[in-house]
Amino acid sequence: MALAPLVDQVLGGDIPLAVEAYDGSRAGPRDAPTTLVIRNPDGLRRIVTAPGELGLARAYVAGDLDVDGSIWDLLALRDRMPNVRLDARVMLRLVSELGGWREVHRVEPPAEEARLRGRRHSKARDAAAISHHYDVSNAFYRLVLGPSMTYSCAVFHDPSDSLEEAQANKYELICRKLGLQPGMRLLDVGCGWGGMAMHAARHHGVRAVGVTISRRQAELAGKRVAEAGLSKEVEIRVQDYREVADGPYDAISSIGMFEHVGEARLGEYFTRLRTLVSPDGRLLNHGISRPSGQRARLPNRSFINRYVFPDGELHDVGRVVSIVQHSGFEARHVETLREHYALTLRAWVDNLEAHWDEAVDEVGEARARVWRLYMAGSAANFEAGRTQIHHVLATPTTDDGASGMPLRPSFE
Repeated sequence: MALAPLVDQVLGGDIPLAVEAYDGSRAGPRDAPTTLVIRNPDGLRRIVTAPGELGLARAYVAGDLDVDGSIWDLLALRDRMPNVRLDARVMLRLVSELGGWREVHRVEPPAEEARLRGRRHSKARDAAAISHHYDVSNAFYRLVLGPSMTYSCAVFHDPSDSLEEAQANKYELICRKLGLQPGMRLLDVGCGWGGMAMHAARHHGVRAVGVTISRRQAELAGKRVAEAGLSKEVEIRVQDYREVADGPYDAISSIGMFEHVGEARLGEYFTRLRTLVSPDGRLLNHGISRPSGQRARLPNRSFINRYVFPDGELHDVGRVVSIVQHSGFEARHVETLREHYALTLRAWVDNLEAHWDEAVDEVGEARARVWRLYMAGSAANFEAGRTQIHHVLATPTTDDGASGMPLRPSFE
Protein backbone atom coordinates (compact mmCIF):
# COMPACT_ATOMS: atom_id res chain seq x y z
CA MET A 1 0.00 0.00 0.00
CA ALA A 2 1.26 3.48 -0.80
CA LEU A 3 2.33 5.58 2.18
CA ALA A 4 0.14 8.68 1.82
CA PRO A 5 -3.20 6.76 1.79
CA LEU A 6 -2.05 4.86 4.89
CA VAL A 7 -1.39 8.10 6.76
CA ASP A 8 -4.70 9.48 5.52
CA GLN A 9 -6.50 6.46 7.00
CA VAL A 10 -4.66 6.79 10.32
CA LEU A 11 -5.75 10.43 10.61
CA GLY A 12 -9.38 9.61 9.91
CA GLY A 13 -9.80 9.40 6.17
CA ASP A 14 -11.82 12.60 5.81
CA ILE A 15 -9.23 15.11 6.96
CA PRO A 16 -9.30 18.68 5.56
CA LEU A 17 -5.65 18.50 4.50
CA ALA A 18 -3.73 16.49 1.94
CA VAL A 19 -0.90 14.01 2.56
CA GLU A 20 2.07 13.73 0.25
CA ALA A 21 4.87 11.16 0.65
CA TYR A 22 8.37 10.60 -0.71
CA ASP A 23 7.16 7.48 -2.57
CA GLY A 24 5.14 9.76 -4.87
CA SER A 25 1.77 8.89 -3.35
CA ARG A 26 -0.80 11.49 -2.40
CA ALA A 27 -4.10 11.37 -0.52
CA GLY A 28 -6.73 13.72 0.79
CA PRO A 29 -8.67 16.53 -0.87
CA ARG A 30 -7.14 17.75 -4.13
CA ASP A 31 -7.98 21.35 -3.25
CA ALA A 32 -6.75 21.18 0.36
CA PRO A 33 -5.07 24.45 1.42
CA THR A 34 -2.56 22.55 3.59
CA THR A 35 -0.47 19.48 2.86
CA LEU A 36 1.32 17.21 5.32
CA VAL A 37 4.55 16.17 3.58
CA ILE A 38 6.60 13.08 4.51
CA ARG A 39 9.89 13.97 2.86
CA ASN A 40 12.02 10.87 3.43
CA PRO A 41 12.26 7.48 5.19
CA ASP A 42 13.94 9.06 8.23
CA GLY A 43 10.59 10.60 9.07
CA LEU A 44 9.14 7.10 9.44
CA ARG A 45 12.21 5.85 11.32
CA ARG A 46 11.81 8.59 13.91
CA ILE A 47 8.13 7.73 14.39
CA VAL A 48 8.81 4.00 14.72
CA THR A 49 11.82 4.27 17.06
CA ALA A 50 10.27 6.99 19.28
CA PRO A 51 6.53 6.26 19.16
CA GLY A 52 4.13 9.07 19.97
CA GLU A 53 4.68 12.78 20.30
CA LEU A 54 8.48 12.73 20.53
CA GLY A 55 9.06 10.88 17.26
CA LEU A 56 6.65 13.12 15.38
CA ALA A 57 8.26 16.22 16.88
CA ARG A 58 11.77 15.07 15.95
CA ALA A 59 10.61 14.42 12.39
CA TYR A 60 9.11 17.92 12.11
CA VAL A 61 12.06 19.72 13.71
CA ALA A 62 14.51 17.87 11.46
CA GLY A 63 12.47 18.64 8.35
CA ASP A 64 11.69 14.98 7.61
CA LEU A 65 8.02 15.82 8.17
CA ASP A 66 6.73 19.16 6.92
CA VAL A 67 3.61 21.27 6.65
CA ASP A 68 2.99 23.08 3.39
CA GLY A 69 0.34 25.58 4.39
CA SER A 70 -1.19 26.43 7.76
CA ILE A 71 0.22 24.95 10.96
CA TRP A 72 -3.25 25.50 12.47
CA ASP A 73 -4.80 23.00 10.02
CA LEU A 74 -2.35 20.36 11.24
CA LEU A 75 -3.01 21.09 14.92
CA ALA A 76 -6.76 20.79 14.33
CA LEU A 77 -6.17 17.04 13.99
CA ARG A 78 -5.10 16.70 17.64
CA ASP A 79 -8.55 15.73 18.86
CA ARG A 80 -8.53 12.78 16.45
CA MET A 81 -5.32 11.49 18.04
CA PRO A 82 -5.39 12.64 21.69
CA ASN A 83 -2.39 10.49 22.63
CA VAL A 84 -0.53 11.07 19.36
CA ARG A 85 0.24 7.35 19.26
CA LEU A 86 -0.15 4.82 16.46
CA ASP A 87 -1.45 1.33 17.18
CA ALA A 88 0.70 -1.76 16.65
CA ARG A 89 -0.96 -2.63 13.35
CA VAL A 90 -0.12 0.74 11.85
CA MET A 91 3.43 0.64 13.22
CA LEU A 92 4.01 -2.72 11.55
CA ARG A 93 2.78 -1.32 8.26
CA LEU A 94 5.20 1.59 8.58
CA VAL A 95 8.01 -0.89 9.19
CA SER A 96 6.91 -2.71 6.06
CA GLU A 97 7.00 0.55 4.09
CA LEU A 98 10.60 1.00 5.23
CA GLY A 99 11.51 -2.44 3.88
CA GLY A 100 11.38 -4.43 7.09
CA TRP A 101 13.04 -4.31 10.52
CA ARG A 102 16.54 -4.33 9.00
CA GLU A 103 15.82 -0.83 7.73
CA VAL A 104 14.59 0.42 11.10
CA HIS A 105 17.34 2.18 13.01
CA ARG A 106 17.47 5.12 15.36
CA VAL A 107 18.15 8.46 13.70
CA GLU A 108 20.18 10.92 15.79
CA PRO A 109 17.81 13.47 17.38
CA PRO A 110 18.09 17.08 16.21
CA ALA A 111 20.77 19.08 18.03
CA GLU A 112 18.07 21.37 19.43
CA GLU A 113 16.92 18.64 21.84
CA ALA A 114 17.85 19.47 25.44
CA ARG A 115 20.18 17.18 27.37
CA LEU A 116 20.37 18.38 30.97
CA ARG A 117 22.59 16.89 33.65
CA GLY A 118 22.65 17.08 37.44
CA ARG A 119 20.02 17.22 40.17
CA ARG A 120 16.62 18.44 39.01
CA HIS A 121 15.98 22.10 39.97
CA SER A 122 19.42 22.59 41.48
CA LYS A 123 20.75 26.07 40.74
CA ALA A 124 23.17 24.73 38.12
CA ARG A 125 20.57 22.64 36.31
CA ASP A 126 17.98 25.43 36.44
CA ALA A 127 20.56 27.76 34.89
CA ALA A 128 21.16 25.25 32.09
CA ALA A 129 17.41 24.86 31.49
CA ILE A 130 16.92 28.62 31.36
CA SER A 131 19.89 29.03 29.02
CA HIS A 132 18.48 26.38 26.66
CA HIS A 133 15.27 28.35 26.26
CA TYR A 134 16.15 32.01 26.71
CA ASP A 135 19.73 32.30 25.48
CA VAL A 136 18.72 31.49 21.91
CA SER A 137 19.09 34.93 20.36
CA ASN A 138 17.83 38.31 21.47
CA ALA A 139 17.39 39.26 17.81
CA PHE A 140 15.22 36.17 17.25
CA TYR A 141 13.05 37.01 20.25
CA ARG A 142 12.64 40.56 18.97
CA LEU A 143 11.26 39.17 15.69
CA VAL A 144 8.77 36.98 17.56
CA LEU A 145 7.78 39.18 20.50
CA GLY A 146 7.82 42.58 18.84
CA PRO A 147 9.18 45.86 20.25
CA SER A 148 7.99 45.25 23.82
CA MET A 149 10.25 42.16 24.12
CA THR A 150 7.68 40.75 26.52
CA TYR A 151 7.58 36.96 26.77
CA SER A 152 4.44 36.34 28.82
CA CYS A 153 0.68 36.46 28.45
CA ALA A 154 -0.69 39.84 27.35
CA VAL A 155 -4.05 41.28 28.42
CA PHE A 156 -6.46 42.22 25.65
CA HIS A 157 -9.20 44.72 26.41
CA ASP A 158 -10.49 43.75 22.98
CA PRO A 159 -9.27 41.12 20.48
CA SER A 160 -8.46 43.97 18.10
CA ASP A 161 -5.83 45.38 20.48
CA SER A 162 -2.33 45.29 19.07
CA LEU A 163 0.19 43.03 20.79
CA GLU A 164 2.06 46.09 22.08
CA GLU A 165 -1.12 47.56 23.55
CA ALA A 166 -2.02 44.24 25.17
CA GLN A 167 1.42 43.84 26.75
CA ALA A 168 1.21 47.38 28.16
CA ASN A 169 -2.27 46.50 29.48
CA LYS A 170 -0.78 43.47 31.27
CA TYR A 171 1.98 45.47 32.96
CA GLU A 172 -0.48 48.15 34.03
CA LEU A 173 -2.90 45.56 35.43
CA ILE A 174 -0.11 44.02 37.52
CA CYS A 175 1.04 47.45 38.74
CA ARG A 176 -2.51 48.19 39.91
CA LYS A 177 -2.86 44.83 41.61
CA LEU A 178 0.39 45.53 43.45
CA GLY A 179 -0.80 49.03 44.40
CA LEU A 180 2.44 50.62 43.24
CA GLN A 181 3.13 54.18 44.35
CA PRO A 182 6.07 56.56 43.78
CA GLY A 183 9.09 55.70 45.89
CA MET A 184 8.19 52.06 46.46
CA ARG A 185 10.71 49.24 45.90
CA LEU A 186 9.68 46.56 43.41
CA LEU A 187 11.39 43.20 42.88
CA ASP A 188 10.62 41.56 39.54
CA VAL A 189 11.59 37.87 39.68
CA GLY A 190 12.48 36.46 36.28
CA CYS A 191 12.53 39.92 34.73
CA GLY A 192 13.17 38.86 31.14
CA TRP A 193 14.20 41.83 29.05
CA GLY A 194 13.10 44.34 31.70
CA GLY A 195 9.60 45.23 30.52
CA MET A 196 7.80 45.11 33.87
CA ALA A 197 10.54 46.95 35.76
CA MET A 198 10.68 49.71 33.16
CA HIS A 199 6.89 50.10 33.00
CA ALA A 200 6.61 50.31 36.78
CA ALA A 201 9.42 52.85 37.03
CA ARG A 202 8.22 54.98 34.14
CA HIS A 203 4.50 55.05 34.97
CA HIS A 204 4.41 54.52 38.75
CA GLY A 205 7.64 56.07 40.01
CA VAL A 206 9.02 52.98 41.72
CA ARG A 207 12.62 51.87 42.17
CA ALA A 208 12.80 48.45 40.57
CA VAL A 209 15.21 45.52 40.70
CA GLY A 210 14.85 42.86 38.04
CA VAL A 211 16.59 39.49 38.41
CA THR A 212 17.15 36.80 35.78
CA ILE A 213 19.58 33.90 35.41
CA SER A 214 19.78 34.38 31.64
CA ARG A 215 22.90 36.40 30.87
CA ARG A 216 21.72 37.31 27.37
CA GLN A 217 18.45 38.62 28.76
CA ALA A 218 20.26 40.65 31.39
CA GLU A 219 22.64 42.18 28.84
CA LEU A 220 19.82 43.41 26.63
CA ALA A 221 17.61 44.40 29.56
CA GLY A 222 20.37 46.61 30.95
CA LYS A 223 20.83 48.20 27.54
CA ARG A 224 17.10 48.86 27.18
CA VAL A 225 16.97 50.41 30.66
CA ALA A 226 19.84 52.76 29.78
CA GLU A 227 18.30 53.72 26.44
CA ALA A 228 15.02 54.50 28.22
CA GLY A 229 16.86 56.85 30.60
CA LEU A 230 15.88 54.73 33.62
CA SER A 231 19.28 53.65 34.91
CA LYS A 232 18.77 55.45 38.24
CA GLU A 233 15.37 53.83 38.76
CA VAL A 234 15.92 50.28 37.44
CA GLU A 235 18.65 47.76 38.25
CA ILE A 236 19.00 44.50 36.31
CA ARG A 237 20.92 41.61 37.90
CA VAL A 238 22.01 38.14 36.86
CA GLN A 239 20.79 36.49 40.04
CA ASP A 240 18.77 33.48 41.16
CA TYR A 241 15.73 34.42 43.26
CA ARG A 242 17.19 32.19 46.00
CA GLU A 243 20.17 34.55 46.24
CA VAL A 244 18.29 37.87 46.59
CA ALA A 245 18.99 39.20 50.09
CA ASP A 246 18.36 42.95 50.03
CA GLY A 247 14.72 43.10 51.11
CA PRO A 248 12.33 44.29 52.17
CA TYR A 249 10.52 45.18 48.96
CA ASP A 250 7.13 46.87 48.93
CA ALA A 251 5.99 44.66 46.07
CA ILE A 252 7.16 41.55 44.23
CA SER A 253 6.09 40.50 40.75
CA SER A 254 6.87 37.12 39.23
CA ILE A 255 5.70 36.98 35.63
CA GLY A 256 6.17 33.88 33.53
CA MET A 257 9.03 32.23 35.47
CA PHE A 258 6.92 30.13 37.85
CA GLU A 259 6.90 27.19 35.41
CA HIS A 260 10.63 26.72 36.09
CA VAL A 261 10.40 26.48 39.89
CA GLY A 262 9.38 22.84 40.24
CA GLU A 263 6.76 21.11 42.37
CA ALA A 264 9.27 20.11 45.04
CA ARG A 265 10.42 23.72 45.51
CA LEU A 266 7.11 25.58 45.56
CA GLY A 267 7.15 25.95 49.34
CA GLU A 268 10.75 27.16 49.27
CA TYR A 269 9.90 29.61 46.48
CA PHE A 270 7.00 31.31 48.26
CA THR A 271 8.71 31.20 51.64
CA ARG A 272 11.74 32.91 50.13
CA LEU A 273 9.59 35.64 48.59
CA ARG A 274 7.82 36.06 51.94
CA THR A 275 11.17 36.97 53.55
CA LEU A 276 11.73 39.63 50.89
CA VAL A 277 8.40 41.49 51.00
CA SER A 278 7.49 44.07 53.63
CA PRO A 279 4.67 43.28 56.11
CA ASP A 280 2.28 45.59 54.26
CA GLY A 281 3.54 44.63 50.79
CA ARG A 282 2.03 42.51 48.02
CA LEU A 283 3.07 39.60 45.80
CA LEU A 284 1.70 38.94 42.32
CA ASN A 285 2.46 35.50 40.88
CA HIS A 286 1.66 35.09 37.16
CA GLY A 287 2.04 31.46 36.11
CA ILE A 288 0.84 28.86 33.62
CA SER A 289 -1.35 26.25 35.31
CA ARG A 290 -2.65 22.76 34.63
CA PRO A 291 -6.23 21.55 35.04
CA SER A 292 -6.88 19.65 38.25
CA GLY A 293 -5.95 15.98 38.19
CA GLN A 294 -2.99 16.24 35.82
CA ARG A 295 0.60 15.59 36.87
CA ALA A 296 2.83 18.60 37.46
CA ARG A 297 5.88 17.45 35.54
CA LEU A 298 5.82 17.64 31.79
CA PRO A 299 6.26 14.08 30.44
CA ASN A 300 9.93 13.33 29.85
CA ARG A 301 9.28 12.26 26.25
CA SER A 302 7.07 15.23 25.42
CA PHE A 303 8.05 17.73 22.75
CA ILE A 304 7.80 20.63 25.21
CA ASN A 305 10.12 19.00 27.75
CA ARG A 306 12.75 17.93 25.23
CA TYR A 307 12.81 21.01 23.00
CA VAL A 308 11.20 23.99 24.71
CA PHE A 309 11.00 24.01 28.53
CA PRO A 310 13.24 21.25 29.90
CA ASP A 311 12.29 20.48 33.51
CA GLY A 312 9.21 22.68 33.19
CA GLU A 313 6.34 21.94 35.60
CA LEU A 314 2.77 23.23 35.69
CA HIS A 315 0.73 23.39 38.89
CA ASP A 316 -2.95 23.23 39.73
CA VAL A 317 -3.98 26.72 40.84
CA GLY A 318 -5.73 25.25 43.88
CA ARG A 319 -2.47 23.73 45.06
CA VAL A 320 -0.66 27.01 44.35
CA VAL A 321 -3.10 28.93 46.54
CA SER A 322 -2.73 26.36 49.33
CA ILE A 323 1.07 26.63 49.27
CA VAL A 324 0.86 30.44 49.12
CA GLN A 325 -1.24 30.38 52.29
CA HIS A 326 1.04 27.86 54.00
CA SER A 327 4.08 30.06 53.24
CA GLY A 328 3.00 33.06 55.27
CA PHE A 329 0.76 34.78 52.72
CA GLU A 330 -2.95 35.34 52.44
CA ALA A 331 -4.33 34.82 48.92
CA ARG A 332 -6.40 37.91 48.11
CA HIS A 333 -7.37 37.59 44.46
CA VAL A 334 -7.16 34.96 41.71
CA GLU A 335 -7.77 35.65 38.03
CA THR A 336 -7.53 33.46 34.95
CA LEU A 337 -6.17 34.84 31.66
CA ARG A 338 -6.49 31.66 29.59
CA GLU A 339 -8.13 33.17 26.51
CA HIS A 340 -5.67 36.07 26.60
CA TYR A 341 -2.71 33.72 26.30
CA ALA A 342 -4.24 32.06 23.24
CA LEU A 343 -4.48 35.48 21.58
CA THR A 344 -0.92 36.32 22.63
CA LEU A 345 0.51 33.11 21.20
CA ARG A 346 -1.35 33.53 17.92
CA ALA A 347 0.19 37.00 17.62
CA TRP A 348 3.66 35.55 18.23
CA VAL A 349 3.11 32.87 15.58
CA ASP A 350 2.01 35.58 13.15
CA ASN A 351 5.20 37.52 13.91
CA LEU A 352 7.39 34.46 13.41
CA GLU A 353 5.78 33.51 10.12
CA ALA A 354 5.93 37.11 8.87
CA HIS A 355 9.69 37.15 9.57
CA TRP A 356 10.41 33.50 8.81
CA ASP A 357 13.46 33.99 6.60
CA GLU A 358 15.04 36.41 9.08
CA ALA A 359 14.33 34.03 11.94
CA VAL A 360 15.91 31.11 10.09
CA ASP A 361 18.97 33.22 9.29
CA GLU A 362 19.29 34.08 12.99
CA VAL A 363 18.78 30.70 14.71
CA GLY A 364 18.56 28.09 11.95
CA GLU A 365 15.53 26.38 10.46
CA ALA A 366 15.29 23.64 13.09
CA ARG A 367 15.09 26.11 15.99
CA ALA A 368 12.54 28.22 14.12
CA ARG A 369 10.47 25.06 13.57
CA VAL A 370 10.61 24.31 17.31
CA TRP A 371 9.19 27.72 18.16
CA ARG A 372 6.53 27.59 15.46
CA LEU A 373 5.23 24.21 16.63
CA TYR A 374 5.47 25.05 20.34
CA MET A 375 3.69 28.41 20.12
CA ALA A 376 0.94 27.21 17.79
CA GLY A 377 0.41 24.04 19.85
CA SER A 378 0.30 26.07 23.06
CA ALA A 379 -2.29 28.43 21.59
CA ALA A 380 -4.47 25.45 20.68
CA ASN A 381 -4.11 24.05 24.21
CA PHE A 382 -5.12 27.33 25.86
CA GLU A 383 -8.10 27.65 23.53
CA ALA A 384 -9.25 24.12 24.38
CA GLY A 385 -8.73 24.55 28.13
CA ARG A 386 -6.00 21.91 28.27
CA THR A 387 -3.66 24.57 29.69
CA GLN A 388 -4.53 27.49 31.97
CA ILE A 389 -2.85 30.59 33.40
CA HIS A 390 -3.58 32.46 36.62
CA HIS A 391 -2.70 35.58 38.55
CA VAL A 392 -2.52 34.97 42.29
CA LEU A 393 -2.31 38.16 44.37
CA ALA A 394 -1.25 37.72 47.98
CA THR A 395 -0.31 39.76 51.04
CA PRO A 396 1.80 38.68 54.04
CA THR A 397 -0.07 37.42 57.06
CA THR A 398 0.55 39.63 60.10
CA ASP A 399 -0.09 39.42 63.82
CA ASP A 400 -2.62 42.24 63.74
CA GLY A 401 -4.32 41.10 60.52
CA ALA A 402 -3.58 44.38 58.72
CA SER A 403 -3.10 43.86 54.98
CA GLY A 404 -3.02 47.33 53.50
CA MET A 405 -5.61 46.23 50.95
CA PRO A 406 -8.62 48.49 50.26
CA LEU A 407 -12.05 47.06 51.08
CA ARG A 408 -13.05 46.93 47.42
CA PRO A 409 -9.92 47.00 45.24
CA SER A 410 -10.43 47.94 41.62
CA PHE A 411 -7.83 46.58 39.24
CA GLU A 412 -9.34 47.48 35.88
